[in-house]
Amino acid sequence: MNFWIDTHAHLDAPEFEASALAVIAQAATKNVSHCVIPAVGPGNWDAVRQMAHASGCSYALGIHPMQIPGVEDAALARLEAQLQAWRDDVRLVAVGEIGLDFFVPGLRTEAMRERQEQVYRAQLKLARRYQLPVILHVRQSADRLLKHLRDLDFQGGGIVHAFNGSRVQAQAFLDMGFKLGFGGTVTFEQALNIRRLATELPLDALVLETDAPDIPPKWLYKTAQERQAGAVQGCNSPAELPRIAAAVAQLRGISIDALAHATTANALQALPRLAALLAEGSPLDG
Repeated sequence: MNFWIDTHAHLDAPEFEASALAVIAQAATKNVSHCVIPAVGPGNWDAVRQMAHASGCSYALGIHPMQIPGVEDAALARLEAQLQAWRDDVRLVAVGEIGLDFFVPGLRTEAMRERQEQVYRAQLKLARRYQLPVILHVRQSADRLLKHLRDLDFQGGGIVHAFNGSRVQAQAFLDMGFKLGFGGTVTFEQALNIRRLATELPLDALVLETDAPDIPPKWLYKTAQERQAGAVQGCNSPAELPRIAAAVAQLRGISIDALAHATTANALQALPRLAALLAEGSPLDG
């Protein structure tokens, strides 16, 4: 039987406040055997760790670039203290979600770009120190992400979340040991670049993710006009992953089983601590 790993699900989000365990259980009925819960900043480090332990999932700790305007210098010291305190926790599988965002207007000023790069670079150093891979956020920033990885000779690898760069940039990440995350966007026919990448990249490059509750697939998405007319945007969840996977398998012309086997192996390679967790069995086992 094939099974899936959702390598990026924000299960501590307000949308899941009262239902996260039920959401995970529902996903398990569709053979989504494991979810990785990335943090976004100091305010949810405890929440993602507690959620991972309550659900049998895994987690990552880091400072998301969109959180940086409200984050003080002391946050990096706090992050290191967290990584030190939980370094032997097998459910801590990465430093993340970290990276650079040059898409959001408020983050594109020269000062904010410099601050983002400073915090990103510091977190890469922490990941190296604690021998953890990273989960990268990339929006209009692939070249700068790569520059710092090269400058630091970062060897830890990890996952580039929601990749939407060029084929050349994709290969550069792959050459550095990263896997590339694909989710709901691949289900939209107009997402030509992402669908082309999902089709043409080597199979061992891909991992699957939902970014739940965000990046809804086509069947959950409502346009702005539809929302103005009263339609409710569907809430993405890990249970949607097999259907997203089916879209990828169709694009590549391969079987669901082949995709499940490959993407699971890829996730284990990107996040090595996952192997021990998957050996525990059910995603709801302690």
